[in-house]
Amino acid sequence: MVLLPEDVRAYPRPPALEPVGETLEVVFGGALVARTRRGLRVLETHHAPTYYFPPEDVAPGVLRPGAGRSFCEWKGRAAYFDLTAGGSTAPGAAWGYPDPTPAFAALRDHVAFYAGRVEACRVGGVVATPQPGSFYGGWVTPNLSGIVKGGPGTEGW
Repeated sequence: MVLLPEDVRAYPRPPALEPVGETLEVVFGGALVARTRRGLRVLETHHAPTYYFPPEDVAPGVLRPGAGRSFCEWKGRAAYFDLTAGGSTAPGAAWGYPDPTPAFAALRDHVAFYAGRVEACRVGGVVATPQPGSFYGGWVTPNLSGIVKGGPGTEGW
């Protein structure tokens, strides 16, 4: 599949939440741990899209509550999960918003995965790479243009 061109500079702030038309997949420990055609994505200026999976589209038993918490001024307080599959564990590989703000209520109990902590993330069959840096969880696909926040010198934007 060919993804349509998108410019991260044109994404909104405050961020927008929208449904995803493409199939989303996450592979870890040699297993397909999440697959959905009902995903959601958050788009924010200079960020790669962050993709969220409905809980029923994540393999049973692969997520366990993990350490750490963070707060997003738009979405609320995030909870983190450790991912285990195929004899491998990735601490803090996923997160979600158990009680999101009203504007992002559709994210309740959905799960996002850090592309850099799993074997593969795909959007419509296209392999995604991690958003630069260690904090942001967006998935960078070849159709994106513009500077994606997260690398050195961009985190304070």
